[in-house]
Amino acid sequence: MPQERTTVTFKSSAFNTTEPKEHFINPCCFGDDLARWMIQALYDRGIDAEEEPGQEDFGWYLRFKLQGQEYCFVLGFRPGDENEEGDWIGELERDCGFIASLFGGRKRNIRPEAAEAIHVILSDSAEIWDLRWHRRADLDTGREEQGSLQP
Repeated sequence: MPQERTTVTFKSSAFNTTEPKEHFINPCCFGDDLARWMIQALYDRGIDAEEEPGQEDFGWYLRFKLQGQEYCFVLGFRPGDENEEGDWIGELERDCGFIASLFGGRKRNIRPEAAEAIHVILSDSAEIWDLRWHRRADLDTGREEQGSLQP
């Protein structure tokens, strides 16, 4: 059975990628404004989400609940080099608790409706482009060309 497409990459100039904030754990910890925008977009679609995002050492995460299952959407900015602009990367995970996560539970049993909810939010915005969904294994092995327009 093929792995689900639960990782998304996209481009946008609507969110901060250049000005580190005092509350960032690391100077490149961009994405707080994107995470807050995503939370509001989830609310607007009637999806229950935590009010504030959390911070990781590389970016941010937000939690939401859909059809009785809790999910975590982790996102961060990947800077480009002198020949390429950067992009955003988001990873959809199932919120399953500490013990289950040790055994890979965060990556399993992610319902298609959860990825579709994220997809609709991102694809409906005129400020987001080059949206691609990936299998995590493809990204980890440098095969981003395997990305799909749909989750």
